[in-house]
Amino acid sequence: MKKNILLALMAAALFSTNLQAADYIIDKRGAHASINFKIKHLGYSWLTGRFENFEGQFSYDATKPESSKISVQVDTTSISSNHAERDKHLKGNDFLDVSKFTSASFTSTSMKELNDGTMTINGVLSLHGIEKNIVIDAHKIGEGNDPWGGYRAGFSGTTRIELKDFGIDTNLGPSSTHVELELHIEGVRQ
Repeated sequence: MKKNILLALMAAALFSTNLQAADYIIDKRGAHASINFKIKHLGYSWLTGRFENFEGQFSYDATKPESSKISVQVDTTSISSNHAERDKHLKGNDFLDVSKFTSASFTSTSMKELNDGTMTINGVLSLHGIEKNIVIDAHKIGEGNDPWGGYRAGFSGTTRIELKDFGIDTNLGPSSTHVELELHIEGVRQ
């Protein structure tokens, strides 16, 4: 009898833990997510743009954020800086070389929630045929029910990558060695 009660309690604990963790698909289709970038132009202004096509998923548990995971795949041919000739140059072999590297990806390896409500997400960025560890500084925007009967969670994050770390050696001047990425991710719980 005690054994059955113990098994029932363990099953209930496991079931309630699984209710806390949830898997989400990034809502790119509804345009509720974006991957933006900016880089200084000659040190005088910012050149901004985004990747139009990407997909991904994440797992998030508010009670155990350290167990969260995220995976994103980016179509590098979808880069847009709102200037067709510049986009052609960015897709060429001076930069993304999309004829060889049609995609980039990020896969988290760990996540830590800090006392101020921010998060540090460590992971591997694969870009231009090179994999490097990066850190994303993030924070949760919110989570809850949506008007269509679903449940959503949203996050924002930033990171800064050095172009030469990913084999992009085009000299843009001393003020333009890094790209800043701004990430806005909203997911629909599955």
